[in-house]
Formats: sequence, C-alpha cells, structure tokens
Amino acid sequence: MHINTILSLVLMVIPFQNDMVKKEIAKEIKDIEPDIVTVTTYSPSIEQTDNTPLITASGFKINPNNPKKHRIIAISRDLKRKYKFGKKVRITGIGELSGTYTVRDVMNKRYRKRVDILIGTDDKQTKFSKAKLYKI
Repeated sequence: MHINTILSLVLMVIPFQNDMVKKEIAKEIKDIEPDIVTVTTYSPSIEQTDNTPLITASGFKINPNNPKKHRIIAISRDLKRKYKFGKKVRITGIGELSGTYTVRDVMNKRYRKRVDILIGTDDKQTKFSKAKLYKI
C-alpha cells in the first residue's frame, strides 16, 4: 500500500483530533516513505573531495587503509534536513552495495536527490539511478 493511502486512512480514522496533531502524524508517516535517489561512489582523494579528503564534513576521520569499512555516505544538501549527520540509513536497489550506512558527509551544492557512497581508491566507481533511501 502506498504511503499516501495509509496517511489518508489514518487521518480519516482520527477526524476529531486537532489540526496540529494531524500535521504531526502526517509528518511522521512521510518520514517513513523512502526518497528515490541517484547513488554514486567516491574515494577519499583531493580530486573527489576537498583538500582534506580523510576528514568528512561532520568531522569524522576516515581510515586511509580501508575507507569503505566505515560504510559512510555523503548526501546532497537537499536531503540534509531529513538525514542528519550520524544517522543510519538503508539504501536498496544498488546491488551488492545495498545496505546500512551512516551519514557523515555532504556533497557539493550542485547535486540534488543524490547519495555518494565512500569506497576505497582502488575500488570501481559506479552509479545507480532510482535507488531507495530509507531513514532507520
């Protein structure tokens, strides 16, 4: 069942609640719905980050010997309000990279609806469209 259908049913069941309660319930239900995003990968290098490739925007220090062990993602700035630094997310629809990650970095402002997965410098770069990003 689509999340908007669930939201409509819930709001019909509680017709006597005040508008503030309804808005709060609607917000909570919307947070359950996944965001459809493009997923790419990046390595901790100056060419792909900034001049401090081993330190994320949240201040997290990356292990240079095995950066992908941290399971870190960078999110586009339009997703930053919903997915805060340090929060866990689940990404599906990206093959063997699907799984749980921690938000520790942010992408350049030119990107929208996008997630970047940290990988090692020797790993193959890849891109997926229409992946699903869930709050945990």
